[in-house]
Amino acid sequence: MKQIIVITGASSGFGALAARELAKARHTVYASMRDTAGHNAPQVESVKKFARENDVDLRAIELDVTSQDSVDAAIQQIIKENDHLDVIIHNAGHMVFGPAEAFTTEQLATVYDINVLSTQRVNRAALPVLRKQGWGLVLWVGSTSTRGGTPPYLAPYFAAKAGMDALAISYAGELARWNIETSIIVPGAFTSGTNHFAHAGSPGDKDRLDEYEAGPTKTLGADVMKGFEATAVPDADALDVAKAIVKVVNMPFGTRPLRVHIDPADDGAEVVNGVADRVRKELLHNMGLSDLLKPSKAR
Repeated sequence: MKQIIVITGASSGFGALAARELAKARHTVYASMRDTAGHNAPQVESVKKFARENDVDLRAIELDVTSQDSVDAAIQQIIKENDHLDVIIHNAGHMVFGPAEAFTTEQLATVYDINVLSTQRVNRAALPVLRKQGWGLVLWVGSTSTRGGTPPYLAPYFAAKAGMDALAISYAGELARWNIETSIIVPGAFTSGTNHFAHAGSPGDKDRLDEYEAGPTKTLGADVMKGFEATAVPDADALDVAKAIVKVVNMPFGTRPLRVHIDPADDGAEVVNGVADRVRKELLHNMGLSDLLKPSKAR
């Protein structure tokens, strides 16, 4: 079934790959990104070229996840052009790398804004539409870092991803009676195929950073990156994440899983998430709220 889909952070990485794969699956896909007339103008042209060469319905749209006005305008445009919206994909994110103490409070707030508050802006703009129509899917692109092995020097990003995961789980229960499904895609560390590490931010407090780089942790940053390389699966393909997203979107309504892990390095998150999700299921059952585990109505 053809669906109308909006995906955030679709200028590169998982977002760009997923947008293209979803379009190839014959969906109408809005690849959202900020600054479409400036910094991301080449990405907009790339989207147009891909759509033209593959005869698919892939459209770039201006959407800055840090601006509620921008988010509202994008969602309104999508509804105006299609009269409905089937799938929201929360993919926008930003990584930083360095000792936690050397990041300013403002930097942590920015990372949280992009990775977590952005999803709230999109939800507040789009969920009224999904609730009114009586169906929909909210798909969150998370990270194994929320519960898997968590090496140091990525604290702001890990903390934000954990916050997003907690928000996704709460939304899952709150949206079930509105007949809206939730799925969380959980990628592991992919050292190629995305720009996470290449575009990672650095600490703003250079004096504090210098202390870490002159002390017993002076090689820790390099050690962490070597560790990622040592544990990475050589042929791990970021396209597998995009394909997993397509698979979930294409599943019949009411059958989609709460989580799907794509973690070639197997850092343990699937095991820990399995326990956490089982405990959630048991708690809701004991509270007499089992119906919150997934929508009960057929679309």
